[in-house]
Amino acid sequence: MLGEYRIKGRRASEIAADVERAVGSGELPPGTALPPMRDLAVELGVNPNTVAAAYRLLRDRGVIETAGRRGSRIRPKPVTTPRDQARIPVPPGARDLSTGNPDPALLPPLGPALARAAEQGSALYGHPAADPELLALARASFHADGAPDGSLAVLSGALDTIGRVLSAALRPGDLVAVEDPGWGSLLDLLPALGLRTAPIGLDEEGPLPGQVAAALAAGARGLIVTSRAQNPTGAALTAERAAALRAVLAEHPGTLLIEDDHGHGMVDQPFRSLAAGADGEPTVASWVLVRSAAKAFAPDLRVAVAIGDPATVGRVLGRQRLDAGWVSHLLQRAVAELWRTDAVPAAELSAVYRRRRDALLTALAGHGIAGYGRSGLNVWVPVADETAVTAGLLQRGWVAAPGARFRVQSAPGVRLTVADLQPAEAQRLADDLAEVLGASGGGARLI
Repeated sequence: MLGEYRIKGRRASEIAADVERAVGSGELPPGTALPPMRDLAVELGVNPNTVAAAYRLLRDRGVIETAGRRGSRIRPKPVTTPRDQARIPVPPGARDLSTGNPDPALLPPLGPALARAAEQGSALYGHPAADPELLALARASFHADGAPDGSLAVLSGALDTIGRVLSAALRPGDLVAVEDPGWGSLLDLLPALGLRTAPIGLDEEGPLPGQVAAALAAGARGLIVTSRAQNPTGAALTAERAAALRAVLAEHPGTLLIEDDHGHGMVDQPFRSLAAGADGEPTVASWVLVRSAAKAFAPDLRVAVAIGDPATVGRVLGRQRLDAGWVSHLLQRAVAELWRTDAVPAAELSAVYRRRRDALLTALAGHGIAGYGRSGLNVWVPVADETAVTAGLLQRGWVAAPGARFRVQSAPGVRLTVADLQPAEAQRLADDLAEVLGASGGGARLI
C-alpha cells in the first residue's frame, strides 16, 4: 500500500502535513492507496477521528481522493504537482508552441498607460476598491453583449475570480461540471478547493448539452463554461448551442454558472451569454461572467472584471476586503486607459490570430489531419498517442503542449499555440506533424 514509507504525526494537522510533504517529494506517488483510517490510527496510537480529520484536510487540499469503501488514495494530479509542471524543456533552436501566451508583438505598450495611471496618484486606505472608469467601461461592455444586469467586481485575473466565486458559493465535496479537455489550471483549482470534477465533453460549438444535463441531474452544483477561445480546443459557443445550454440551465435554476470570457478583445466570434434568458433575466439565481485583460493587453496586468448576481458578488467582495483588499489602482487605471483608447483594436487583433489559426488548420487539412481552433490562440490536434507525437515533434524542432495537461477523461491530443506562428512555419509544422502521425499511428477526432 505505502511500500516502505511510514506516515508520521500525532495531530490531524501533523499527519496531513507529513502526507503532503511525501507527495511533494515523490515518496508517495499518484495513485498510492492510503491505509484504512482505523489501521493508521492503531499504527500511530491516535484516535480514529484524528486520522479522519487528517484525511479530510488532505481531501480539501486536493491531495487525496476518497471512493467510499475503496478507500483513499493520492490523486492522479495532486495539487502539489500542478499540470503546468508537465512542460517539455525547450532545446536551443526549437520553436516553443506550448505556452498559451499571446504574441508579445501584438500587445500594446504599457509604459504610456501606466504613466497616465500614475499621474492620478496612489490609492490610499479607504478608497473605493474599484476604479470608476474601469467599472463604467466594463458595465457598458457587458450590457452591449447581452449579459444580465448585476453587481461588478475587479479581481486579479480570471482564475482568481473563478476561485473566489467557487469558494463563496460552494462547499468542499460539491460537484462542479467543467469542460474536458479544458483549462489545466482550472482542473487543478477544483481539487485544491476540495471540489469534485464532473468532466463535460465538447465540440467546436462548446459543451455538449446532453452531458451538461446529465452532470446537473447527477448533482453538479456548478457549471463553468468558456464562451469563446476555449483552452485548449478553441471552441466558441454558437447561437444554437447557447440556446440549448440555456434550456438545460432552466431545468436546474439552482446551478452556480460561471462564464469565462478571457477571449474578450482578441476574438471575432460574438459573445453568447448563458446567464441571460430570452427576456434578459438571468437563467439561474447564481451566476458570474468574468473578463480578463491577460490575452488582449498583457498577462502580467493581472486584472479581471466580473459581473454577477448581487449575492454572489457581494460575498466575493467581502472576502476580497479581508485578504487582498483590492487590485492595484495603478493596474486598474492602466487597463481602463488601454480599453478606452482601444490601444490595439480588437478587430485587427482578432483578424491576425484568425489568419494564423487558419493557416495551420488549412495546412493540416491538406494532410488529412483533423485540427480544431475556431477562436483564440491555440489549435488542438487529437492524436492516438500524445507521448509519441510530442516526442516526434520535439525531434523536429517543435515543442507542443502534451494533452495530459488539459484532460480528465477525454481522448489524447496536443495543443499548439499559434499566436505568433507565421504562415511559412505553419506549412512546415503541418508537414512535420504528418510525418510524426504516420509513424505513431495517426490522429483522432475531438469527440
